Amino acid sequence: MTDQNQALPNQGSDVQKQGEQLNKNNSNQTMESLLQDQDFSIDLPQPGEIRTGVIASVSPSQILVSIGAKSEGVVSGRELDQLSDEDREALEVGKEIPVFVLSPEDANGNVVLSIKRAQEQLSWDNVDKLLEESAVVESKIAGFNKGGLIVLVEGLRGFVPSSQISALRRTQSTGDTPEQRWQKMVGQPISVRVIEVDRERRRLILSERAASTESRQSIKERVLEELEEGKVYTGRVTSLANFGAFINVNGADGLVHLSELSWDHIDHPREVLEVGQEVQVKVINIDREKKRIGLSVRALQEDPWRSRMEKFSVGQLVEGVITRLTKFGAFARLEGDLEGLIHISEISEQRIEHPREVLKEGDVKTLRVIRIDPEQHRIGLSLRKVDSAAYADKDFKLLAAEFKSVDEPEDTGEPQASDDSEPQSTSDDSTGESTSETPDTEA
Repeated sequence: MTDQNQALPNQGSDVQKQGEQLNKNNSNQTMESLLQDQDFSIDLPQPGEIRTGVIASVSPSQILVSIGAKSEGVVSGRELDQLSDEDREALEVGKEIPVFVLSPEDANGNVVLSIKRAQEQLSWDNVDKLLEESAVVESKIAGFNKGGLIVLVEGLRGFVPSSQISALRRTQSTGDTPEQRWQKMVGQPISVRVIEVDRERRRLILSERAASTESRQSIKERVLEELEEGKVYTGRVTSLANFGAFINVNGADGLVHLSELSWDHIDHPREVLEVGQEVQVKVINIDREKKRIGLSVRALQEDPWRSRMEKFSVGQLVEGVITRLTKFGAFARLEGDLEGLIHISEISEQRIEHPREVLKEGDVKTLRVIRIDPEQHRIGLSLRKVDSAAYADKDFKLLAAEFKSVDEPEDTGEPQASDDSEPQSTSDDSTGESTSETPDTEA
């Protein structure tokens, strides 16, 4: 009995220790679960990003804006001076506003913010969407210059070239100076569409004509019936895109694809055209079912490839430098950037799996021209046909003509003397007499 009573305190102590350990484990598990359930990562502001903040305080010299991460950013008084009176009056404590992060930390450890820059960035994003959606925007004429009208869209100054002003409004613009033509229109309402956006150049081009309420569909249907493929028309550039330019011909827009703008390589239509420019175009395709008009500018320009190919003919031997090897053949540069293809079947008389078995880049080879495709700008070359008997007669004639051009004396209009200074004696078989004659020479 005594042993049992003496054991009880020890058992109680063990139970207490187990309880404390259990509480400690529960505490640790609770902390671990909290750490897992909550995101304790700090979202630090980055330069150039736009955040939504809440105004914490407003003073004449600065505004404090809470931007999360338990930090506040500063909008300087100089920044406030750039805002309109209406925007400044709207700045109240507790109001949410978009801010642009200029610097995550200045000399005083503050995040430097800009309200103006945030407004501009969001405005450019909005006009991009307006361009993509071909949306019509209602605004007012804010000003003018010698080329057209200034219209505010999403807080940005957009330009409406005179060529993009509606016919009705142009009939009202009379006078010799911009002031006489446009001054009376300032403040008038206007409907426009965004036709070009260039954020880097801060260029926003608008069109009143494109937003006209008249039936553009009926006009296009009429023009589609009147236009003829292969004919040349005068049009005006209405908008530019990465893939080409839209040009209005007789009231309907046609597309000049990027590849049809110039024989030279260009990355964007703005390199050769600008909105409002008048240009000659050739109609190369009309899809009346889909109501699409395909136009070309380069079709009216001389193809430089053709003039460069005048010196080459099928069967001619040429010298080329191997520039590239592919599974299907090798490319050889003939002159400048003019290249021809040696198909793998034209490399060797024996079957090969890859051109590298015979050729390597940088090799200078004599090749034969076997095909010229002016439409596709392609030259077919052959290595195995250089010594082909099929071209032996042509090679002989070309070689003879080449030697003749070297040996033939220059035509001066005077008779040429024989190489022999003394006349040659010949015998006439019929008379047995000796006669002297001077051999004929080419003048």
